[in-house]
Amino acid sequence: MSKKWYVLHTYSGYENKVKNTLEQRIEALGLENNIFAIEIPTETVTEIKDGGKRVEAEHKVLPGYVLVRMELDSRSWSYVRNTPGVTGFVGSQGKPEPLTREEYNKIMGYTKKAAGVPVKTSTSISVGDAIRVISGPLADFDGTVSEVCSDTGKVKVMVSIFGRETPVELSFDQVSRIE
Repeated sequence: MSKKWYVLHTYSGYENKVKNTLEQRIEALGLENNIFAIEIPTETVTEIKDGGKRVEAEHKVLPGYVLVRMELDSRSWSYVRNTPGVTGFVGSQGKPEPLTREEYNKIMGYTKKAAGVPVKTSTSISVGDAIRVISGPLADFDGTVSEVCSDTGKVKVMVSIFGRETPVELSFDQVSRIE
């Protein structure tokens, strides 16, 4: 048998509870030689709150899922499968399927971190929202959001300049939603 990563499906919001319960069960039942690691994939997201304040937060990459590195046998499968909050293993035809190394790396974000990809940015601003520019050369102009790009932290806004609608690209912290 070899150590492989498997994906557990859990009740939504129970990921941390499942991880803690599994860690306690591993120790209590002497499964240290069968279950080696438990991961909840997360990413850091910069959220722009109203008023342009930036707040960093951890978000689960796969809500409702937990990764477990284990040697799969009937005993370890049974203990993990019967952990409170676990609804089952991910796999085909009722059989757990291990992740490939590439799948694991992609889920855990190692390739992004190694490549220096910036963290995602999230905002409550969406297409069609009325906004006011709060900084930069267009401060105090009002406009309408035509596009939101979370990966770059930018929004495209249609601003009326000299009576013409003009598309302008601004960062999330340069705009504030008009309530």
